[in-house]
Amino acid sequence: MDRVTEIKAACAAAVAVLTALWGWFGWVVLLFVACMVADYVTGTMAAMYTGSWSGEAARKGILHKLGCIVVVAVAGAADLLLGMMITHLPGIVLPFDYTVLICPVVVVWYILTELGSIIENAVTLGAPCPKWLAGVVDAAKDAVEETGGKILPQSEEDEEP
Repeated sequence: MDRVTEIKAACAAAVAVLTALWGWFGWVVLLFVACMVADYVTGTMAAMYTGSWSGEAARKGILHKLGCIVVVAVAGAADLLLGMMITHLPGIVLPFDYTVLICPVVVVWYILTELGSIIENAVTLGAPCPKWLAGVVDAAKDAVEETGGKILPQSEEDEEP
């Protein structure tokens, strides 16, 4: 078996395992990781293009990405905890099966944030971009933000003036 075929087989196996383990959410996580990498690469290219690249800014960018991963892990842990509470604590009954809720909303929000940043980086590099594309990404992010806000309604003290 040649090397290219081995690589293709390994990639296909990895995709199959991811799909079997996580289903649709595995693809969302994979897209999140791909968007983070693309944002970091295009951000680095844009900084080099404008002459503003620095090692300190690059380190801050990586730390920012790691922070995003931590937040996603916390959202996943919260989903896991809620699922265990619903399953094992008496008196907690939902009219549907709870699998995940918080983590997918957080991951989709991050993906939309990354996509907006990738668009900005591409424009900085001189790529033409239809104005409506950034508007669609912003509108989708706003919709996800609103959906997340419905998970736990704000109290009157939390509302903005």
